[in-house]
Amino acid sequence: MGTANRGHMRKTLFVAFAMAFGCACSASEVIKSQVITDPVYTKPAKLVDIGNGQRLNLYCRGSGSPTVIFDSGLGDSAIAWALVQPTVSKTTRACSFDRAGLGFSDAARRPSTAVNQTEDLHALLRAAHIKPPYVLVGHSMAGMNVRVYADKYPDEVEGLVVVEGSHEDQSTRSWAIGEPGRKEAWDATIGKLHECVGYAEKGLVKGTPEYKTCVTAFGIPDPHVSASINEVQEKYVTTPKWQAANVSEDENVFYQSADETRATRKNFGDMPIFVLTHSPYPKTKDETQDIRNQRTLLWEELHLEVAAMSTRGVNIIVPNSGHYIPWDHPQVVVDTVLQAVNIARGQ
Repeated sequence: MGTANRGHMRKTLFVAFAMAFGCACSASEVIKSQVITDPVYTKPAKLVDIGNGQRLNLYCRGSGSPTVIFDSGLGDSAIAWALVQPTVSKTTRACSFDRAGLGFSDAARRPSTAVNQTEDLHALLRAAHIKPPYVLVGHSMAGMNVRVYADKYPDEVEGLVVVEGSHEDQSTRSWAIGEPGRKEAWDATIGKLHECVGYAEKGLVKGTPEYKTCVTAFGIPDPHVSASINEVQEKYVTTPKWQAANVSEDENVFYQSADETRATRKNFGDMPIFVLTHSPYPKTKDETQDIRNQRTLLWEELHLEVAAMSTRGVNIIVPNSGHYIPWDHPQVVVDTVLQAVNIARGQ
């Protein structure tokens, strides 16, 4: 699951999404980590025209090859990698970006599906003259996006790092565990999020129920970032473009995006694939231990399936971690990404 940089941890949607993941994490959970103060996250780093005047925000630093491309989780912006990208950039070029409609990027012009977002990223890298090869790093929902990219543009990618990545079959297989009605609950949540687009078009006002549902529930203010960054995030989360892109990702992730990912190849040869998986969660009060065990094993099995797509695939369980490993244990992510970089360099 991804939210807008974890700080936008929507409580209602988080619960529904966590159920689909088999995640027992709390919607109010806050992982202690250093507070991000870098002013680069208070404004666009570089707005790049990807065609017909549509611009995406791109943030690159460092130099060297391969270039590491960070793609964030559902609803997230480039700041999701703020504890990882700077360290990686000391070794090689590292770039993060905001998908269409999110963060500082212009509004999306088509549904936010895995294929559409992959094509947007390809156009962004070409327009910005960032040449391959790439190591792609995807968190949560973007775990499917990076696989679609590697399938669609195989000559450009020399490694994948999938951090708590979504899987095309996670919803159907997880919804089959435990109480019925979880698919229906998810679909009902999407309907409520569509209402937020209309509220944003009229203007979301602090103190109103609509603001609480469509802004506060996404974790504003975010304890991981400074007051100045929170102020900027609040502004873009209240916009119709952000709300529309967010709900489009939500309504596609388990349906169209899952189908598009399922259609990709399952054999990436010896291209390194590193998969990072959260440590097992304790059972919640409405779970039996057996159901919790089933959900834990399913999540690990899905990640093993992704790792098995390469003869050099590895699945790593990260101790004491939640879904947001880049916040919980950024050094683990850094070390894993640099392993992929070294392999791409033949080291």
